[in-house]
Amino acid sequence: MADLRDDLSAATRRYRETEAAHEEARQEVLAAVLASLRAGVTPTEVERLSPFTAAYIRKVARAEGVPPAPPGPKRAAVGESGRS
Repeated sequence: MADLRDDLSAATRRYRETEAAHEEARQEVLAAVLASLRAGVTPTEVERLSPFTAAYIRKVARAEGVPPAPPGPKRAAVGESGRS
């Protein structure tokens, strides 16, 4: 039983040691997401290139004052062919 507790303690210590770095990286990605949206990159393209869902991107964008994309067909981003 002690080995499992030691494993759990070690894993928790590693988690706490990397938590700050993860949050810093998350903030960097959020800044890049917002900059991309403000520069006109489509929300679909931003979602494809980021680790976040479309719903989360919309939530963050609205909280930061980024207006919704206009309704109607969206222009394809450079390099986006629409094919997989």
